[in-house]
Amino acid sequence: MKNTRLTIALSLFFLLVLGWSGVFSFSETPTPDSGIGGTWISLVPPMVAIALALITREVLLSLFAGIWIGALALNAWDPFGATSQSLEFMVTVSSNPEHMSIIIFSLLLGGMVGIMSRGGGTKGVVDVFGGLAKNRTQGQLYTTLSAVFIFFDDYANTLIRGNALRPMTDRLNISREKLSYIIDSTAAPLAVSAVITTWIGFEITQIQNALTNYAATTTDPVLQAQLATGAENAFRIFLHSVPYLFYPVLALAMVFLVTFMKRDFGPMLEAERRAASGGGVLRPGSMPAADTNLETLQPMPGKPARWYNAMIPVGLVVVVALFGLYITGAEGLAPGERTLMNIIGGADPFAALMWASFAGVISAIGLVVAQRILTVQQAVESMVGGMQSMLMAVLILVLAWGLGEVTQAIGTGDFLSSLMKDSIPLSLLPGIVFFIAAITAFSTGTSWGTMAVLFPIVIPMSITMGAGIGFAGGEHYAIFLGCISSVMGGAVFGDHCSPISDTTVLSSMSSACDLVDHVRTQLPYALLVAFVALAVGEIPAALEWIHPIAGMITGVIILYLVLRFFGKDPEAAA
Repeated sequence: MKNTRLTIALSLFFLLVLGWSGVFSFSETPTPDSGIGGTWISLVPPMVAIALALITREVLLSLFAGIWIGALALNAWDPFGATSQSLEFMVTVSSNPEHMSIIIFSLLLGGMVGIMSRGGGTKGVVDVFGGLAKNRTQGQLYTTLSAVFIFFDDYANTLIRGNALRPMTDRLNISREKLSYIIDSTAAPLAVSAVITTWIGFEITQIQNALTNYAATTTDPVLQAQLATGAENAFRIFLHSVPYLFYPVLALAMVFLVTFMKRDFGPMLEAERRAASGGGVLRPGSMPAADTNLETLQPMPGKPARWYNAMIPVGLVVVVALFGLYITGAEGLAPGERTLMNIIGGADPFAALMWASFAGVISAIGLVVAQRILTVQQAVESMVGGMQSMLMAVLILVLAWGLGEVTQAIGTGDFLSSLMKDSIPLSLLPGIVFFIAAITAFSTGTSWGTMAVLFPIVIPMSITMGAGIGFAGGEHYAIFLGCISSVMGGAVFGDHCSPISDTTVLSSMSSACDLVDHVRTQLPYALLVAFVALAVGEIPAALEWIHPIAGMITGVIILYLVLRFFGKDPEAAA
């Protein structure tokens, strides 16, 4: 079936290219410098990327197709020139020093995870919590809190915690559906909202590139200066957008509420009643996903699992990253100017994350080798295996940067904003962006691919419509931040609901839960949180009717009331 969809998609793609190239011609070969914005043609590359992703569910193919068809327009419909320029786009963005820093950081962090897992350090951490759990509530609480120790990457978070905690939750009669839900709903929401994660570099560079590319296309010198300032302070903009991440934060709050209140509803209530009553942690007749067999994520047999072999490298990553942010941010500032905001705003997060991940890898190797848990060769093999787990992320990064270059060259953002400026109220833009991001992520099964497609479009469009002028403290800055956070939050929401999402599949695999059962039980919770996030967060915050923190608190109260009046204790008599 998948191959059939791929064949149909490719056929449609080449028919589109042939028809397009036959209908349109240019008297002059377009170049990336001149752009071809202002017409519907500028929509084709991102539309191709989205359409192919919807049909084939192949994000890498879809992103490259978007790059290639954009390069085709820029090369007067010469397919060979388009292919050459597509590769040039990716080489150019990959050779960017900041982009290369993010790639190295991601690979080193993946290598550290491989060493920690193979050396038993991560298992040692979850074992400490597992021994403390005496009942179902404590078991769910410790499962939730364990996310904090593996906050830096959603894949590592999902794979490690599910496999490590499953014996404990089975012993406490916690359903596999509930385990999968807790794992899935604390992994990506934490990764997208925390400051030191494998996501942050991707998010910052998306913001930075969108602002830089837009500055290169505008002729307004005042706006150019504002965009340049915004690009230089992309990390500060990201930090400002965190309070507007309503869905991820409320999704985390929902997990805690369900745990502490001991209340569930819908299919999850049925699953928990079955497990709590001794009917089994799995639904009768279910087909649990196979357990992961990644050698680099399994502890070495016969070796001790010591918690500090994971906590020390992770702690060192956080400390070194914070230290690096301070050093790079304080450099050049007078003593009186060294406020927290000025330091963070002027910091070089790319250098700080590079230093941090390198320190984490070195410490992880040193710990396991010094204790003779792993030999140097085994530690290096585990590091390489961990790096291999980041390959997909790196490929998405490179293609995402390339698509951003293409959309800038052909003026996609300008054309979209010109169409929508008079037809969509500016205050509703964050809510609309959230919806579009959710649909895209649901259909493609990837948060990163969704952000790669939407960031280069949404940021220029929101600015052209009047959001964020002057940036920090400027006119409609809240709407600008809401648009940025809506891309991230909507991507995570769609990812949670999608049965083809990587984290959804990995959650069910590591928890040994039926994939369909996991989606069926998690979906009502995700939909509830998304509705509340839009009702009390995205829309009113953009209208500046409510402060984002007040919106978060209101959202938590509403979720509490829903569980209080509609949820039931699965351990109580039906």
